Amino acid sequence: MSELNKLTNLAKNAADKIRKYRFVRLISHNDADGLTSAGIMAQALLRAGIPFQLSIAAKLDGGVVEEVNRSISPGELVIFCDMGSGQPELIGKVSADVVVLDHHQPVGESPAKAVVNAHMVGIDGATDISASGTCYLVARELGPGNIDLAGLAIAGAVGDRQLFQTANALILEEAIKAGVVSVRKGLKVGDGDLAEVLAYSTEPFLDITAYPERVKEFLEKLELSGKIEDLSDEGVSKLVNAVALKLARQASPEAVEAVIGDIYLLDRELVHNVYDFISILNTCGKLKLYGLALALCLKDPGVVDEALALTREHEKNLALDIRENVEKISKGENIWYINTVDALSTGSLASTVVRYLHPELPFICLNESEGILKISSRGTRELVSKGLDLAFTMREAAGAVGGNGGGHSVASGASIPLGNTVEFLSIADQIIGEQLRKDRKGKGKGK
Repeated sequence: MSELNKLTNLAKNAADKIRKYRFVRLISHNDADGLTSAGIMAQALLRAGIPFQLSIAAKLDGGVVEEVNRSISPGELVIFCDMGSGQPELIGKVSADVVVLDHHQPVGESPAKAVVNAHMVGIDGATDISASGTCYLVARELGPGNIDLAGLAIAGAVGDRQLFQTANALILEEAIKAGVVSVRKGLKVGDGDLAEVLAYSTEPFLDITAYPERVKEFLEKLELSGKIEDLSDEGVSKLVNAVALKLARQASPEAVEAVIGDIYLLDRELVHNVYDFISILNTCGKLKLYGLALALCLKDPGVVDEALALTREHEKNLALDIRENVEKISKGENIWYINTVDALSTGSLASTVVRYLHPELPFICLNESEGILKISSRGTRELVSKGLDLAFTMREAAGAVGGNGGGHSVASGASIPLGNTVEFLSIADQIIGEQLRKDRKGKGKGK
């Protein structure tokens, strides 16, 4: 049986279990993938006639479990989306049956009634299917009419910077065939005024990003203006080639591939360009405006203008914040790192540095916020192929200083108590050094 068939069987098993409950408590993560996961499951449960209560959480911890236990009754079901695979001990503390729909690396044996996770069948959840893709496979088993939710799954995958191969390829193929998604070629950015988009998009992060005057000069040289979506084929080609030249000087090869190519248009969603859609969701996640994000996923036309305006403002601030912070980066032996206070988005900052500025080593961003140190770490697929495992690194280094961490091999996070920066960085640097040295030793032996 193929890996995809095995994954479909896991989804079918979860759907069969979900149908048996009279009420569901739904918990999902607060990034674009988690919010689209929530949108998919909310619509699937509504259509199946199963009442539910939905909460969005920044991470799964003891506080989330306590809140769930206060609001659940025996005989009801708790579904965790985009979380739960790495914390079997917390899942065990939930005082009701649990289903986990996730794509993070599983740790230990889960006490959940059903787990749908691509890693269990040999598919890489870090690259080949997002949590929203996982939820879509379950929604598809809950009702055949749910194929229109594939656009949200595609958005979640793009939000998590995934590849469209194996499971994601299957979902994309279904979405295109059903008229849910269409494709155009070009620069993978949102729609709108060219100068505005280039000045304040952090994907791609160019030498002109956050410098409106430089953007203006760049576009004048290319003789381009107007809205990006209205460019002729020749105009698109000119823009793409000019951006590719800028990226070739410094960015990782996968960054070039990630910002030029197929743009997915979500034909059944209120915001069609997938990059605008995920920008809105990420902004709502950061600003804790979860209701706004979910209203967009549930197709409430009344929220679109407000959501877009908020996002444009946040993106501008984010581009300026990243531009300011990248000047303060330090280098360890095996990492680049930065210490920040109340940074707008550590994940965006970390991704920007490792993709566009220093792709040769992993990057760790420590951010003092709300009385703790929140950490985002990012690598590249090339570094992972050389042995990098940031999920292991974050778990071990954070655990050693009284915190916790985990995630994917290529992108991971942690939280640690204040005052542990130097020790944490030293341990993380050492672990990463050992991971990358193993590859070098292997190559030295002629492997």
